[in-house]
Amino acid sequence: MTLDPILLIGGAGIVGRQAARFLRETHPGLPLLIGGRDLAKAQRAAADIGDAEGVTVDLTTDDLGLGELPIRAIAIFFTDTTTAALRFAQQRGVPYISISPAMYETGPEVAAYMHRPDAAPVVLGTEWLVGATTIPTLELAKTFRCIDTIRIGALLDEQDEGGPASFDDLERQTQAIPAVQVRRHGAWIWRSGDYLKTSFRAADGTTLQATGLSPHDVFGLATVTGASNVEFNLAIGVSSSRRRGEPMSTEIIIELAGEDHSGHPLRTRHAVTHPEGQMPLTGLGVTMVLERLTGLDGNPATPAGLYFPYQLLDPADYFERFAQAGGRLVELDGG
Repeated sequence: MTLDPILLIGGAGIVGRQAARFLRETHPGLPLLIGGRDLAKAQRAAADIGDAEGVTVDLTTDDLGLGELPIRAIAIFFTDTTTAALRFAQQRGVPYISISPAMYETGPEVAAYMHRPDAAPVVLGTEWLVGATTIPTLELAKTFRCIDTIRIGALLDEQDEGGPASFDDLERQTQAIPAVQVRRHGAWIWRSGDYLKTSFRAADGTTLQATGLSPHDVFGLATVTGASNVEFNLAIGVSSSRRRGEPMSTEIIIELAGEDHSGHPLRTRHAVTHPEGQMPLTGLGVTMVLERLTGLDGNPATPAGLYFPYQLLDPADYFERFAQAGGRLVELDGG
């Protein structure tokens, strides 16, 4: 049986290549379309990946410039301010995931979904590293009877290159946006100005200066756990591994506070790390979401709906693939 290809818009970029690599390793015969504005660049990436084709994607046209070319699912790795890719997915009735728009930028995507809620599954995928924060946090939360505080600290090593699209997203969300949302004492409030500035401790205990950010993790984790206080902070600097004289890595510090199942106070502190930086875990998350959406994981394809990645990914499957890809979840002192 011939499979329709999965379209990776921006697939020639660093994250797109990671997702394509994971898809190719897990599904050798799955055809892939590497889409972008630069056809030559897309074709070079497709040749490197194998069993893939580079195509030009035109976000100013209803058919993305693809005509009647069959598509199985779409992943887009940069912010599509036109929502053309989502409308195309809905017209075709195929799954769609985006990983760049911040929560305050998802109005167009949510409106498109609400207008045609039965057209296709739509995934708002802008979680930090697409599942690498939410899934470990929700698993760690199971040791609590109730959680009062979730504090996430992401350390992005200054040597961790994410490509032009990732840089644009990060710059827009940390500099162009004057305020971010957090949950404080059960209420959603805005952090701005000096209130954005904070600090957290890296995996090796070093105190890092950080700034507030509000990726989708903040909203999803607050909703699932009912925690009264939820925040996400980002630091850019030297990772713990590089301070030890090793290559750079990515770090996500997960701090939880509340009560255990006996009603006693409980505080925990863990780190998610990967020795190759942020991109492998982002690519893995996108890959597993696409597998779940399309039924490539052996289960029925995901029905139409609006989803976060953690709602689709099975934790046991995720942690198995996470470990295979080189990710680690370690308990830290000072919970």
